[in-house]
Amino acid sequence: MRWLLVIAVALALPPAALADPPPSGIVHPSAPPGTPLVELGYQLYAGNCSSCHGSKGEGVPKLGAVEGAGDVPGAGPSLRSVGALSADFYLRTGYMPLDDPGHQPHRSRVLFSNHEIEAMVAYVASLGNGPPVPKPHPERGNVAEGLHLFTSHCAGCHQVVARGGYVTGGVAPPLSNSTAVQIAEAVRVGPYLMPTFSPHAISDRQLDSIIAYVAYAKHPDDRGGWSIGRLGPVPEGLVTWWIAIVALVASCLVLAGRLKS
Repeated sequence: MRWLLVIAVALALPPAALADPPPSGIVHPSAPPGTPLVELGYQLYAGNCSSCHGSKGEGVPKLGAVEGAGDVPGAGPSLRSVGALSADFYLRTGYMPLDDPGHQPHRSRVLFSNHEIEAMVAYVASLGNGPPVPKPHPERGNVAEGLHLFTSHCAGCHQVVARGGYVTGGVAPPLSNSTAVQIAEAVRVGPYLMPTFSPHAISDRQLDSIIAYVAYAKHPDDRGGWSIGRLGPVPEGLVTWWIAIVALVASCLVLAGRLKS
């Protein structure tokens, strides 16, 4: 039966690599000690981000209009007034930089040090008035309320167990590796095909409850028996059907043997 579980897992998980970081062209400037954070961020931005987002964060609307670091064809939105929020999310999850702006970003290896990320976030934040990095407090949240809110707003794409799933035109990632801050950032940013939820749609208090539920869903109390890796209803149902088919075939063979005798 092990191969049945392997098939179920393969069907449940999203593709391993929809987009990978650029294989070359990552620039780590040799800035002297004491370089202001925004200045270091500008140097990092110029070497790694301007190909797609423009030399001053104005964006590059047309694919291939700019050939930048690593010969990456440029095409990216403006970063003016996005604030520290978006930059922090995309850099700390490894969503950026992309090797191809036409690919869906996905969580991958972070290519910059913490200090470099802080510098780039500071520089992007300096391009205009934008939201800061959120400071969620999931310890103040309510898991039951979070389950209700997650079911209403998130489970349609991420599954109710936050294991991710397929959507039209993309893949909703699992949230098992997401930190509380990254979940809060994603809700406010709306990366890729995900909708943006403003504080009017999901308040900060409700967001605390959602994060508390996602943290619970990473290690839930499985009182219903075998969890099958908490893959979700579709792959779990597939495993059940395969077990039932094997049981039916075995029963038919036993009955056929008795009839022959």
